Amino acid sequence: MTKICGAEASRFAKTALQGFALAHASMVRLLPDGVMRRDTQAAPKVVLVVGGGSGHYPAFLGYVGKGFADAAVAGDVFASPSTQAIIRTARAAHQGRGIILGYGNYAGDVLNFSIAAERLNAEGIPTRLMAVSDDIASAPTARHLERRGIAGDLAILKIMGAAAEEGLDLDAVMAIGEKANRRTQSLGVAFAGCTLPGEAAPLFDVTAGQMAIGLGVHGEQGLEETPIPDAQALAERLCTALLAEKPSDGSQSVAVILNGLGATKYEELFVLWTHITDILTRHGLKIVAPCVGEFITSLDMAGCSLTLTWLDAALEPLWRAPVISPALTRERIEGAGLQTLTPEPAEATVPPPAATEEGRQGGRCVARVMTAIAQALAAAEAELGRIDAQTGDGDHGQGMARGSDAAAKAARAAAHAGGGARTVLAIAADAWADRAGGTSGALWGAGLHAFSTKLSDEKQATAHEMARGVMEARDVIMRLGGAKPGDKTLIDALDPLATSLAAETQDDPATNWERGAAAAQREAEVTRLLQARRGRSRTHGERSIGHPDAGALSLALVAKVVAESLKQTAEV
Repeated sequence: MTKICGAEASRFAKTALQGFALAHASMVRLLPDGVMRRDTQAAPKVVLVVGGGSGHYPAFLGYVGKGFADAAVAGDVFASPSTQAIIRTARAAHQGRGIILGYGNYAGDVLNFSIAAERLNAEGIPTRLMAVSDDIASAPTARHLERRGIAGDLAILKIMGAAAEEGLDLDAVMAIGEKANRRTQSLGVAFAGCTLPGEAAPLFDVTAGQMAIGLGVHGEQGLEETPIPDAQALAERLCTALLAEKPSDGSQSVAVILNGLGATKYEELFVLWTHITDILTRHGLKIVAPCVGEFITSLDMAGCSLTLTWLDAALEPLWRAPVISPALTRERIEGAGLQTLTPEPAEATVPPPAATEEGRQGGRCVARVMTAIAQALAAAEAELGRIDAQTGDGDHGQGMARGSDAAAKAARAAAHAGGGARTVLAIAADAWADRAGGTSGALWGAGLHAFSTKLSDEKQATAHEMARGVMEARDVIMRLGGAKPGDKTLIDALDPLATSLAAETQDDPATNWERGAAAAQREAEVTRLLQARRGRSRTHGERSIGHPDAGALSLALVAKVVAESLKQTAEV
């Protein structure tokens, strides 16, 4: 928040409001303190005005639209809009059938919206209040109206907006909202605090490796800190807490919202969502029209919240109802809830071609070597990533670890099925490329596959055949990748390995590979003196000088592991 908007910190909220209205001019009209719907209704309706402090986008401006809110009023960052701002916005939106003011249950909002309602009622404009109170960490069940409002705003206000859109009167819309509020619970966690515009430090810090449980969305710290679990355990913790709050008359249908707080990647939310859906469906729940994304944020806070709204025959069709707004647009959702995903049928496993006993021994040898490679690359993952990050994108260690692990598993399975060396290595090559992905994965897969063509399923490989395999791998990788020695790529280690193996005259694979691995390591270290001419690091130009190439180092490591594995095999 300090990089782009630091100079505009004092007018951040106002400028953001103007920018939002410009970006969504087809949907909203700019008001002095907020926005209102641009479309006109066929008949006057109950008006839903929502609002609160800025810094929570898409709440509340993004909720304005057909089937949702009619207007939104925005205060300064984490500060309630003023009483007068609320009144001005409500007057502009009023259509003659009354107004509902919807907001999160925070002291400043409660005070300003309550005073505004009193004055609007005194003017003859029937006005009701809906203070969303869904945060289970902030008060016990018996005092749910004292709870803070967090991402439950989306479910409750969307349901109320749909009820108003259908033409229900003021009392009926309020009754719907009160029911939805009683049946909505949320719990959130934070991994890092948020930073106010113009400030250099966050409002609070979360201890490294810890997460804060029970956060608010105005920069409040959580109620306790606990070590960050994996996605499965986090999903279990969130779901368990919310399932314990199921109302006595709750059905098995739930609206579910997984909400990001501003700095959590959508892909992370999707990973977490996979586990959440599994847990909820195992509890026999029907997930209806789920929402996964950012719906009420806290500036740049890292974290998420989970919300459950227990639906019934009245609430479910309103949750499914169509909506057109900047934050949420969807047609009416018909049919059952979440459907269980059925993966596409996997390709049938083709048994490896018949191999002789000696060939099968070769296949088992390949599997042992691939397993050793995978173990070594897993151990080196962090260091390879650190080196790659100096001139690349830092993912080389992950890619090599993923690819080699998949290759090792595939090799063991193929060897167990009776495959020879040629077949086992070819299957491992495809698995490496398939799991690692990216340029490196494709080149390693192609290189290993080329290597396999020089082996046999009838007998174990000779030193000469292995040397020919490495040379074939080098040639294929150079052709496909376009790199040559001196370009600061894996070729700088692969070429001396291939050259060394080709020059050996003794049929002693272990010794030959030991010498070749040493040559590969020497040249991999020399890459720190080179300027990158291929791959992502080439964009760094002269800045790439002084850093070794992670691809060359990982190839040298693999060569060393092969030499050690062959030596162990020879000693048996």
